[in-house]
Amino acid sequence: MRDARARAVFVLSAIVLAVLYGTEAGRSNWFPNPQISLAMTTVQDVSRYWQNDLGLKPTRHLVPARNPGRPKGDTGFRILRPDEIEPGYVAIAGLSAEQKRSAFSVTLYDMAGKVLHVWPVNYRALDPTGPGGLNVMIHGMELFSDGSIAVAFDEGRVMARLDACGRAMWISKGAYSHSVVSDGQGHLVSWRNYKITWLDAATGKKIRELGLLKQIIPQGGDQLGIFSILSHVYSESGKVQYLVDPFHPNSVKPLVPAMAAAFPEFKVGDLLISLREPDLVAVIDPVTGHVKWWQNGPWYKQHDPEFEADGTITVYDNHPSSGVSRIVKVDPKTHGTTVLFQGSKQIPFYSWQRGKHQVLTNGNILITEPEHGRVFEVDAQGRLVWEREMVWDSNQNLIVTEARHLAPDFYTHGLPTCAMDGK
Repeated sequence: MRDARARAVFVLSAIVLAVLYGTEAGRSNWFPNPQISLAMTTVQDVSRYWQNDLGLKPTRHLVPARNPGRPKGDTGFRILRPDEIEPGYVAIAGLSAEQKRSAFSVTLYDMAGKVLHVWPVNYRALDPTGPGGLNVMIHGMELFSDGSIAVAFDEGRVMARLDACGRAMWISKGAYSHSVVSDGQGHLVSWRNYKITWLDAATGKKIRELGLLKQIIPQGGDQLGIFSILSHVYSESGKVQYLVDPFHPNSVKPLVPAMAAAFPEFKVGDLLISLREPDLVAVIDPVTGHVKWWQNGPWYKQHDPEFEADGTITVYDNHPSSGVSRIVKVDPKTHGTTVLFQGSKQIPFYSWQRGKHQVLTNGNILITEPEHGRVFEVDAQGRLVWEREMVWDSNQNLIVTEARHLAPDFYTHGLPTCAMDGK
């Protein structure tokens, strides 16, 4: 009897201790809480995306259509104000609807919606031992006047420059993502593993890097405060320990020579950066990392700030959880902001993550809405000029990560062509 009572007390004590430990483990993230959480996340991910990971259906790349219930054969393209269209071409990067030659592609359209050229982007050919083709996504694109392109990838391990047929001209290893931009001086600039990286555009050779954590932030107390974010500071040493991906750098844009006159307070090559988590947009010196200008908000979890010809900066304000995204203009001299365009019932616009925009010479704005697989253009009054949904089926679109408008004279030797076109 005494033994049974002792066993009962032992079991009860073990249960109480297990409950107490489990409660504190969950609160403090002790073992085995991280392992259990990872296992549960993995199970949920596999159950949701197994078709994608087996190459059967690109479920990781499908989003709700803006206009569900479309009839079969609907291309998702419509023009509302033909007289307001900025002349030229539009290149759109994303998943290939056909997926015959490659999972991804960049497609060039004329302003009537006709396909002029397709660059197939075969990630597996660029990174044979890397993640499966449908487990990455084009996120970062630059176009060249000779008909070639440069692309980077979310969850990928390379950046590459491709010729008009999609063949690699060079490949640079590394986790490049979000933006790939020419500096107008023969280099490409991108984020790579929390470092701003310059590559030779012709060869892909890495020129130099500027580290966010080791070079840009540690510039003294004032600059550390600008980049403040949830972190743990060791009281005695002053060492800062950040959480996983605390800043989420998602854009870097050099001030190109053609735009420099509009920004006398900056110089050619200065970098306009976006850090999503602290809602921070800043201009920094490309050599020292010194902050020349910065502003937190009113944008929230923003993407894609751009230098503009009138001396202002525009920002893609995702504003997650609001249901409405915006394009916001800020004057770096006064810090005053103006909303250039925001979503409405008449013209919906909302992407809680990702997103690109481009202010055109006639005042129109080209906007990429990734989370609805849509690209559209509005005029200076906020009226819809044209839109294209990247159709997968009647109710779903393919995620599109970037659209770029090109001037009619962008290509120096005619439109891109490839011997494989039409095959």
